[in-house]
Amino acid sequence: MTICALDLATKTGYASSASGVVTSGVFCCASKPKEPWGAKFLRFRGWLRDWLEQEKPDALAYEEVRRWSSGDAAKAYCGLRAVMLMECYIRSIPVEGYAVGTVKKHFTGKGNATKQDMIDEACQRYGNHITSDDEADAIAVLSTAFSYYNLDIKTQCTPPQTPLSKKSSSPTASQTRRSLSTSG
Repeated sequence: MTICALDLATKTGYASSASGVVTSGVFCCASKPKEPWGAKFLRFRGWLRDWLEQEKPDALAYEEVRRWSSGDAAKAYCGLRAVMLMECYIRSIPVEGYAVGTVKKHFTGKGNATKQDMIDEACQRYGNHITSDDEADAIAVLSTAFSYYNLDIKTQCTPPQTPLSKKSSSPTASQTRRSLSTSG
């Protein structure tokens, strides 16, 4: 079973599991100064289409945020969520949202874990190469989804896989990609 997971934000953390390998990273769709808001959503949609086409997931999980630090963060999250839901609907991919506290509790044992707690837990499980809380959160969402589907994730790292296609990336978009070994 292939599961994809997202931590939606201007710097979207992503993780996926396919054929026993978990791949994770960060996609940045931040706007340039004076660029229309819609540009970030178009960048995200292009990247998401490529990612979903490459991964061909059986399900997609995401961190369902209900409170934001600012109005702009709320607008960005809701726009990205709408794009994600639309693209998954088009492809008939079931989507499951997990509350932030649920993800943190499952991953660290604490429902109020800090960003650093999430990074530390991801590093402890998967190696010290995980430096972004966005990537750590996506891995935690993936772990939560695995638990939901009664699957298991091993903690041994493997070398990075081939990077995603860059045809939908813009000069301001950045991507990293990491791989972790899994079973299930």
